[in-house]
Amino acid sequence: MKKIALITLLILIIDQASKIYIKTHFHLGESVEVFGLSWFRLTFVENPGMAYGLHFGGLWGKYTLILLRLVLAGGMIFLFRKWLKEGASNYLIIPMAMIFAGAIGNVIDGMFYGMIFDSGTMYEESIGRWIDYDSVSKLTPFGEGYSHFMRGCVVDMLHFPLVDTTWPDWVPIFGGKHIEFFKYIFNVADSAITVGALFLYIFRKKAFPNGLDF
Repeated sequence: MKKIALITLLILIIDQASKIYIKTHFHLGESVEVFGLSWFRLTFVENPGMAYGLHFGGLWGKYTLILLRLVLAGGMIFLFRKWLKEGASNYLIIPMAMIFAGAIGNVIDGMFYGMIFDSGTMYEESIGRWIDYDSVSKLTPFGEGYSHFMRGCVVDMLHFPLVDTTWPDWVPIFGGKHIEFFKYIFNVADSAITVGALFLYIFRKKAFPNGLDF
């Protein structure tokens, strides 16, 4: 369990430190180049839902997603104990620890950020949508934030617009329109989940030498 705890703690520290820095130094929507590279930017956005800016179902969708992540985390703790007793290899333990840390990282945002920052994206029930804000946030004493428990939003900032241009006017249908690839903005927790899942897929035969066994 020490290996799992170390990986989880390391990812959570990097994830939360980067999110807190961005939220307390950037205006929402602010974007800067990293090392002068046009294809690597820090772009501050907030989202109430899933990875890569996806969300659904308003406030209840958010609650459901947080609860699902907590159930997932609890299930993974059970599996970790089972796998360690069975002598599972690092090809399984390390990627799963990355996925576990990523899930916890985004749960922290959703559960507590509304309680520890003085501003953030809020859900306005009277109009049924999330309302953005335009100010650099400050940390507040716990419970004195802009919102309540489980009403915070996930902070995203990693942005890799590998292609960011406009179609030539002569191109049929798309002429003059903006094109961006890769447009998704994500965070360290999302990255840990994605990389962990990718490693698990690549090394699946070594991770599950006897096939999938939960």
